[in-house]
Amino acid sequence: STQSTWELRRLNERREQKKKNPMREIKVSKLCLNISVGESGDRLVRASRVMEQLTSQTPVLSKARLTIRSFSIRRNEKIACHCTVRGEKAEELLERGLKVKEFELRRGNFSEGGNFGFGINEHIDLGIKYDPTTGIYGMDFYVVLARRGFRVAKKKRARSRIGCRHRISKAEALNWFIKKYDGIVMDKKKGEL
Repeated sequence: STQSTWELRRLNERREQKKKNPMREIKVSKLCLNISVGESGDRLVRASRVMEQLTSQTPVLSKARLTIRSFSIRRNEKIACHCTVRGEKAEELLERGLKVKEFELRRGNFSEGGNFGFGINEHIDLGIKYDPTTGIYGMDFYVVLARRGFRVAKKKRARSRIGCRHRISKAEALNWFIKKYDGIVMDKKKGEL
């Protein structure tokens, strides 16, 4: 009996140490923003101007992979623009994006790899002034979460794999979102918990 209580105490101590470990901290690795216009030309140029205004970076234009007659797009035609933001700016933009969603996300927004994404319908909700010449664009936010040590899978020399226990699971990503932003995670439709 004394043996088992001692073991329980050791287990609890180990769990506490694991929580305190700075290597286990989850942070935003990058934020990918995307505006899919669905056509090239003037609207795409205006969308990329919105993206540049938002991120103060030059956006990359994406091409269509296939020709789809019903959407009237051709293969290799530029139809969207995207941008990758890191650091403090990524956190600030994410905060603004989540404010638009009222810090409510669905469980389905989170991937098994511990990343999550959501979309907004109007970019002016982010605090950009409405300009009638530009119009209104919706955009996608995709957040990639990471821990310290994830670089070992990316670096060129002495590359290695990230261990199972160090990877971020869906549950951990959900907990991180709830703790950091006081977020609400809904199961299916808006209003359902």
